[in-house]
Amino acid sequence: MDLITILLSVILGVWLLYISFGRSKNIYHNFPPGPRPLPLIGNLLHVNIKKPYKSMLELSEKYGSVYTIHLGTEKIVVLCGYETVKDALVNHADDFSGRPKVPLFDHMCQGHGILFSRDYNWKVMRRFTLSTLRDYGMGRRVLEDKINEECDYLVERLRSYKGKPFDNVKILTSAVANIILSITLGQRYDYEDPTILRLTHLVRENTHLAGHPMGVLYNTFPNLMFWVPGRHQDFFKNVAEVIRFITETCRTQKKRLDVNNPTSLIETFLAKQEEENSNQESYFHDENLKFLVADLLGAGMETTTTTLQWALLIMMKYPEIQKNVQNEIEKVIGIAQPQSEHRKQMPYTDAVLHEVQRFGDIVPSNLPHLTTRDAEFRGYFLPKGTHVIPLLTSVLKDKSRFEKPDEFYPQHFLDVKGNFVKNEAFLPFSAGRRSCAGENLAKMELFLFFTCLLQNFTFKPPAGVKLDLTCAIGFTNSPKPYETCALPRH
Repeated sequence: MDLITILLSVILGVWLLYISFGRSKNIYHNFPPGPRPLPLIGNLLHVNIKKPYKSMLELSEKYGSVYTIHLGTEKIVVLCGYETVKDALVNHADDFSGRPKVPLFDHMCQGHGILFSRDYNWKVMRRFTLSTLRDYGMGRRVLEDKINEECDYLVERLRSYKGKPFDNVKILTSAVANIILSITLGQRYDYEDPTILRLTHLVRENTHLAGHPMGVLYNTFPNLMFWVPGRHQDFFKNVAEVIRFITETCRTQKKRLDVNNPTSLIETFLAKQEEENSNQESYFHDENLKFLVADLLGAGMETTTTTLQWALLIMMKYPEIQKNVQNEIEKVIGIAQPQSEHRKQMPYTDAVLHEVQRFGDIVPSNLPHLTTRDAEFRGYFLPKGTHVIPLLTSVLKDKSRFEKPDEFYPQHFLDVKGNFVKNEAFLPFSAGRRSCAGENLAKMELFLFFTCLLQNFTFKPPAGVKLDLTCAIGFTNSPKPYETCALPRH
């Protein structure tokens, strides 16, 4: 009997002691329907604890596109399908722009930073982040040149393997990490530098741990799980180590700070902090700085790296698609350095990248939302403070919007003449007030890294290896570990 089974048995055995907590504190008229919860554990037995989003998607087939599920004593409204999710996040953007307290994350960040911040603090941090990312080149040539320079380092490293099998996760993560590190810290690292190896390891491990069954149980029963040993405790240790690194970096940059010429996001924040030094209610304090940087490092490394991992795995799985992309690269770019402006001339490559993001379904559950006021939504009443999950996997695999939702099919984004066509249900970065602040940066990185890699290499699996397109367990949907062979094309 494993630890998770034992814990669930204990919880079931003592529910009578806590039954008052198992009952809803409030009964609301016309709240969305859902499976009947058990005392204390709610609908935990209805959920695949390793991949909760799959269970949520299945439950929508019975209870509709708006339904309620109980995880422990937490009542959560799940939104499924493109029309419903868009209606909430775009048409009712203000109503659904809050962020609930997620115990695993809130235990450390306490609402600071940007990803899990709340109320006006979030608005200030998001505004600062978007402004600073633009200042440091997001969407402009200066950042494009930085990414292309990193592409050159990456190509050089892949050539060193001389076509022999290697695991690409560390190298891709370091390459992608260097972009966000150059913005936040003003520095890039060699791929063998212990600092970047440790940082990327911590981020990757915590992304896995956030979706680990023990992490799910911590979010469901935080008061109990806080005292229980397990992988969730490693999550907290890893966050603490990242924060120590950021704190020391901030201390170093503060000593050399020129408020008139900041060279990184950290220095820009510190300059703003000095500017508002006399404001007792300023949001530019050390706790926000530390967790803002941590959020940006985590988000900036993980999702783009995971998407590139999927891209290379899928190119190996479908060599004819890989060849079509390479043919388009030769036609449009040749041996020149890829540039963002090439994308509009490359409909097939653009469609493949979109389909990689759709098929990879990187953040299937989305980050949770919270209603900021009482809301009438699709015939239901959602009181202020309702925990909401706009299920992104239900959007990216909406059968009414994608012809072959469970297959890799670039034609989802191409018309009969081979022109690129947008699909409104393509929402890998979510939508509305809480959409990904680094969306434009991620799009630029994905196109430049992907085209550069396929311009220089053909990717094939090691001899005799059968490729597996099922995903690993984690908060994000990453491929299971695999090796690739990068065969130089010229």
